Amino acid sequence: MSLNRQLHRLLEAGVADVAGSSAAELTACVAALPDEPQSVLVVHPALATARQLAPLLRRDDKPGFVVEDLTDLEEFVPIEGLDLPDRPLYLIRESDRGDDMRNWSPNEALPVIRERGRTPLTVNEGISWLLQDPKVLEPNHCFMTIGDRKRSASGLDARTPAIWISGGTGRDGTARRRAPKVGWCWAGNRHTWLGFASARDRV
Repeated sequence: MSLNRQLHRLLEAGVADVAGSSAAELTACVAALPDEPQSVLVVHPALATARQLAPLLRRDDKPGFVVEDLTDLEEFVPIEGLDLPDRPLYLIRESDRGDDMRNWSPNEALPVIRERGRTPLTVNEGISWLLQDPKVLEPNHCFMTIGDRKRSASGLDARTPAIWISGGTGRDGTARRRAPKVGWCWAGNRHTWLGFASARDRV
């Protein structure tokens, strides 16, 4: 997908509104970026947070949401060794959902992602990808975004962010069944429906 088309989809989703920017300002932000076919345009969290972007996601005409018990989502930041480009919009290249790692734990997946010369996606990167290509999120083929973790006094919080499809149970509510969902999983647990999204690099 061309860079202009990617930007158009972000604008259609409402990114400019939640970011408090104009279409012209965001267009200017991408002017210096390379137009590469296997790239995804990403909204930097300084421009709009994951909590702001999540409701822009759509699946079966249902908006995305952040789970109620992830009240500290803003405290999840890039892990050590993962540096975001210092610009409002940037690119990730050769993104992959990580289906081959389904039923792995985050603790197991991260070192293998790095051994492959790749980098795990952050929450904003995962959401940005889905805003442009909603079909990436499929039943039993969703993904974690372990590029973001919350730091604690003893190291890292035991939770890792993930994006999947709500079953409409519990506090999600039946009205949110089949909606995109930003939630969390324990770093030591495995889930058969969650891979680990990654990219080759960032520009």
